[in-house]
Amino acid sequence: MNQSNDSFFGDNDYKIPETSNYMKFNEGENVFRALSSAIVGYEYFNSENKPIRSKEAPDGIPSDIKKDGKVKHFWAFVVYNETAKRIQILEITQKSIMQIMQAYIKNPKWGSPKEYDFIVSKTGSGLDTEYAVSVNPKAPLAQSVIDSYADMNINLNALYDGSDPFSN
Repeated sequence: MNQSNDSFFGDNDYKIPETSNYMKFNEGENVFRALSSAIVGYEYFNSENKPIRSKEAPDGIPSDIKKDGKVKHFWAFVVYNETAKRIQILEITQKSIMQIMQAYIKNPKWGSPKEYDFIVSKTGSGLDTEYAVSVNPKAPLAQSVIDSYADMNINLNALYDGSDPFSN
């Protein structure tokens, strides 16, 4: 009864299904396509570790910010997470990622991020985390993804008041 560990799940490429409505960058390559325009603003976590977001930067340090917390600029937009095969919201606060993405978006040869996939490669963890950003060539998005997104009613502005963007 010597069975290989590789066949335990019957598929060497088995991954635990992604169930979150929010995309997080995992170690390795993270491939996504923007489906919506971004909302931008400022975010911090309060003493209950809940995100507080606003369109404008707060004046000074918020009184309810968690210990050693920081106010960060953010982008949030709907994406198709190619790795998880799900439509999710991606929030980015890392300036290094923002700068490279913005350079592609402003470049007339690339333009709208809805026409090509971004690849964010993450290595390390904690303060030693590094990100590299690249893109795949422009290509049409699968019609099934377009149809699924059209059937969803995602309200990104709900993030500003702490509501669920996926509830109608």
